Amino acid sequence: MNNNTNIVYADDDTGSIGLLLRLRIPPLFLGLFLGFGISILTSRFEEVLASNVHVAFFIPFIVYIAAAVGNQTHAIYSRDLKSAHTKFRNYLIKEPILGMILGLIFGVISTIAINVWLQNFMLAISVGLSVLFAVAIAPIIAILVTEVLNDLHEDPAVGAAPIATVIQDMCSVIIYGIISSSLLL
Repeated sequence: MNNNTNIVYADDDTGSIGLLLRLRIPPLFLGLFLGFGISILTSRFEEVLASNVHVAFFIPFIVYIAAAVGNQTHAIYSRDLKSAHTKFRNYLIKEPILGMILGLIFGVISTIAINVWLQNFMLAISVGLSVLFAVAIAPIIAILVTEVLNDLHEDPAVGAAPIATVIQDMCSVIIYGIISSSLLL
């Protein structure tokens, strides 16, 4: 059982602007600086991006779908944490399974759609595999970041989404960069 009595929760209905800023700015600053890291990571895959401009089309797509899955997990888990009846272990078992299933579904759909659209099977496979792996790890990242913030007695609804999202985005870029470099160069 979680002890949430020491956590100050962000509440737009009752909290002052100063309190809301104090709670919201730190994770957003961290996200800002890690966001610069995403740009640096992306530049590390310049060769594959230069070899096929189509590779660049799918960076936002892969980053979005993985972040969306992670954000769903975060929202559900942080809501349930407030009840103090949440079992971390249950989430740690179910969410990775959901991530794998969702990753497989979205990866297959992506592969088919991209192959039909651009008629480039290797690019389609690259995107499909990247979606599979990025979506599969998204719930794990979301749960772990949410749990760490909760254990630190920080409102996970405020901090976990920006932090988990930027970590997930970095992972998605790395996954796509490695897979596309391996398959397309």
